[in-house]
Amino acid sequence: MDYIPRSDKDFDNFSVTFCDYTNTNFAALGLTVAQNTTLQALKTTWQTDYPAHILEQAKATSVAQKKDITRSKFEKVIREFSGIMQSNAVVTNDQKGALGITIPKTTKTPTPVPATRPIGKIDNVNRLEHIVQFFDESTPNSKAKPDGVRACEIWIKVGGTPPLDEKEIKYLATDTKSPHIVHFAGEDIGKMAHYMLRWVNSRNEPGPWSETISVTISG
Repeated sequence: MDYIPRSDKDFDNFSVTFCDYTNTNFAALGLTVAQNTTLQALKTTWQTDYPAHILEQAKATSVAQKKDITRSKFEKVIREFSGIMQSNAVVTNDQKGALGITIPKTTKTPTPVPATRPIGKIDNVNRLEHIVQFFDESTPNSKAKPDGVRACEIWIKVGGTPPLDEKEIKYLATDTKSPHIVHFAGEDIGKMAHYMLRWVNSRNEPGPWSETISVTISG
């Protein structure tokens, strides 16, 4: 560990002690008059430059704070005046563009049809119950739905072999948030429940089907 402190403040205290003791005892310490003179001159220069640095830092902080306050006031007025312009029907989009402010859209961008598929995870730890969790295939570690997706449609086939296509499954539910809880009757114990999922957008337009997930109904 270096004996010379890293911070300027601690170094300043250290250098005073070091130079004062050396100035009094330089001969006993094996230093010449010239060497001590060099040391003491640097001490004097440091004691001029260090306080000047502290003063300039304080000035810079003060100037930066003043700048931030001015910008905050400036931005507030710009936003206020922009709002007046935005609400004024006489102000054209060309004028707004020249000002660099937002040009409101006059047409809505249609919500796209979902392009990705849900990934399903089914927990059957509870009797006569399935906990259906769903994630997007592009973000399997997040419960967030893709942009433009409103909910997940859940379809099911109870019993038999896995469905060959959507003609063999029945609509079960639409859920906007994972997980979805499915309850079964006692007669379904031991049967396989086969699930297929798909995303739907705000216009209920569906995306592609998920892989089939088959899970036993516990008793």
